[in-house]
Amino acid sequence: MVVKVASKSLIALESIKKSYQQPNGQEITILENISLELKPGEIVALLGPSGSGKSTLMRIIAGLITPTQGKVLYHNRPLVGLNPGVAIVFQSFALYPWLTVLENVELGLKAKGVMASERRYKALQMIDVIGLDGFENAYPKELSGGMRQRVGFARALAVEPELLCMDEPFSALDVLTAENLRFELLDLWLEKRIPTKSVLIVTHGIEEAVILADRIIVLGRNPGRIRADLTVTLPHYRDRKSSSFQALVDQVYKIITNPELENVEQAAVAPQSTETQPRKYPPLPAVRIGSIAGLLELLEDRQGDLYRLGQELQLEVDDILPIVDAAQLMKLVNLREGDITLTEVGQQFVSSGIDERKAIVRNQLLSNLFLIQQITNLLQVKRNQRIQEELILDILEAHFSPEEAERQLKTAIDWGRYAEIYSYDEPAGEIFLESINND
Repeated sequence: MVVKVASKSLIALESIKKSYQQPNGQEITILENISLELKPGEIVALLGPSGSGKSTLMRIIAGLITPTQGKVLYHNRPLVGLNPGVAIVFQSFALYPWLTVLENVELGLKAKGVMASERRYKALQMIDVIGLDGFENAYPKELSGGMRQRVGFARALAVEPELLCMDEPFSALDVLTAENLRFELLDLWLEKRIPTKSVLIVTHGIEEAVILADRIIVLGRNPGRIRADLTVTLPHYRDRKSSSFQALVDQVYKIITNPELENVEQAAVAPQSTETQPRKYPPLPAVRIGSIAGLLELLEDRQGDLYRLGQELQLEVDDILPIVDAAQLMKLVNLREGDITLTEVGQQFVSSGIDERKAIVRNQLLSNLFLIQQITNLLQVKRNQRIQEELILDILEAHFSPEEAERQLKTAIDWGRYAEIYSYDEPAGEIFLESINND
């Protein structure tokens, strides 16, 4: 069964940019050059790695965040303030524990000024539709995770939104509950039992996107931008084992894991802004060396398709990609169109003992990562070979938000300590060279 897509635009984004000004005057860009349309009759999935601005983009569409540049059009008119046609289901259940199911579902209607009798009628109707009949007077603490999320869906749908936004709505649930709720929502959509005209879902699950969506928007990062806009022509309900399903999953995986991939089949790739300059400090993924080592060990016998490896390990793209990114930064793996293999150095790492592995990582960090090189150089020119971590944070905050600068520094310290390049005195907040490195 295929839902017919209407041509009229419900919401349109025109050249959206979102950035934040840091206290030191540095501008951190989260989203750049985002242009897209959301039309009635379609489910659209926003997919991309962590840090690509998926949730920020959804909040701009909902009117919760104002873009720095560009326009949001709602029914071809500029949006000012909250979008009256949007309701959001969040990842966390976001229920008031002192209110009953019925009272929680009524909240959105109450905020819109709906009279008590009509409010109760609409809330009860949606509670019935979403499968919570009989639990109207229950409190959230009495409900399972899946039932709490149903309350979130009922509350969002009770206000009859034109666009239902969902921010990773199934990620806090166990696998079986998430699968059941995912298909129940799809049933309601296909059978037109819910009042919404369009659905936008933020997800980090490629399979989830291919199962649900009529369009998949793939975002890149640093800053967030649209890399591909894929139309899904597979009819509902979709068979995970079919060759066409697997081919689309593979295609999306290749796009996400290959940031420089061009000429993507079926994809409308957004032009890159000529104003964007590459970062002086490529972001360090916040992963431990042990995780990288574990990945390399697995690749010794399982080199090939990264997506299949993720399936085997039961890891979503947001879980495995940071580990792969870190291994790539250290030149330990090659990744090409979704296929991952060990480099010669990676093979040496796998066949080496602990001390040899440390030496390999030390060499790769000092050869390839500017931040590690800079910390080491600063330490070497200091007479006491110690520097305050605040110095590195000040440098990083010119390129990252304060929170991200903290994460970058922590990762750099962890990697450097593993490789015995330098050490860290946490109480003093100082990075220093060990005497063994002073020779």
